[in-house]
Amino acid sequence: MFIEKEHKPEEEKEPQTSWKDFLYNPRTGEFVGRTASSWGLILLFYVVFYAFLAAMFSFTMWVMLQTLDENTPRYRDRVPTPGLVITPKSLDIVYSMSDPLKYAPYIQHLESFLQQYNDTEQDKNELCVAGKYFEQDAESPKKACQFKRSSLGFCSGLADNMFGYAEGKPCVLLKMNRIIGLKPRGDPYINCTAKTESPLQMMYFPSEGHIDKMYFPYYGKKAHVGYVQPLVAVKLLLRKEDYNKEVLMECRVEGTDLRNNDDRDKFLGRVTFRVMVTE
Repeated sequence: MFIEKEHKPEEEKEPQTSWKDFLYNPRTGEFVGRTASSWGLILLFYVVFYAFLAAMFSFTMWVMLQTLDENTPRYRDRVPTPGLVITPKSLDIVYSMSDPLKYAPYIQHLESFLQQYNDTEQDKNELCVAGKYFEQDAESPKKACQFKRSSLGFCSGLADNMFGYAEGKPCVLLKMNRIIGLKPRGDPYINCTAKTESPLQMMYFPSEGHIDKMYFPYYGKKAHVGYVQPLVAVKLLLRKEDYNKEVLMECRVEGTDLRNNDDRDKFLGRVTFRVMVTE
């Protein structure tokens, strides 16, 4: 008796997935595990999300800009006192009278800086009343007061285009940094002292290093077109015994409420520089 063996159909093998199917599955139409509609919804979400963020950022920036004045900084309490700046821009003025090439850069710098103070340029500005603040809060555009280089006397470079460097009596120019709205009280002037064994004689232009109030307040670069800072020129009357020696100079703004003795900032209301002239 023969027993007929029952043939069982082979179990269907499940198709194996591969990395190619992960990238694109032709049976389901999925790309990297998602259908086209799924990817479209995700893309739409991020487009709307980032568009909203950009719009919100732009709106907040616009609101902030409405509170600002293009001519005046909103906060001006960090620098209540201006620094003092020297021209030529060197804290070490060292040269030999016998070598014109050594002091030529100082002369060129002074002449270039004073071009904006030429009388022909300053005639375009206003002839202001001395001793009074030139306030123009309600006026636009703002007017600038005249400061002519001819008022600097022997340090103007007009009578002596060497500014005293050739004869060993160099000139330096001093000015205060611009601060919008600054109105110094009192009667400001520049005073310089030299740390030498015997007192060093100096000449100031304008007289006594005076800084007139009519150059204050300053209204900003855009609003106050043509404004130039008032200058004080100091001519150092070095003697023969002062040559070949280092002379340490310190100049300060005096006669006012402006600070000039802050140990944390040695340029606040003052400046220190070194002069050495050799024969």
